[in-house]
Amino acid sequence: MEMAVTALTWVLLMAGAFFLLTGALGMVRLPDVFTRMHAAGMTDTMGAGLILAGLLVHTLAGGGDLAAVPVRLLLILGFLWFTSPIATHATAKAALSGGVRPFTLAGEGSGAREPAPGEAFSAGQSGEREGGATS
Repeated sequence: MEMAVTALTWVLLMAGAFFLLTGALGMVRLPDVFTRMHAAGMTDTMGAGLILAGLLVHTLAGGGDLAAVPVRLLLILGFLWFTSPIATHATAKAALSGGVRPFTLAGEGSGAREPAPGEAFSAGQSGEREGGATS
């Protein structure tokens, strides 16, 4: 039984580390703020969630302080699950308000072209509707 719990703990921890590593790679490789924001949002939700699940399994199987530690881990997990979407939404809204257009494929939409990473567009350029929204 102890070996199965240890294996499950390691699987959860390694899966969480894998999500964090791929998210960090996505932050470097993806073309614009919106796709990078998606990578960051998925990374902290899944990566941290799996790591916290591994810690929870380890704590419950170890017979440690069963009153405080699992409650704290679940509170941290809940905090991450609520704050990550809020931070992602606020970042996306700030980027759109700042004039950053989402990355689109060439030929997609009306007059769309591939912007350089982080490129901001001024009002009136192609592919932009009234009010600064993109097509």
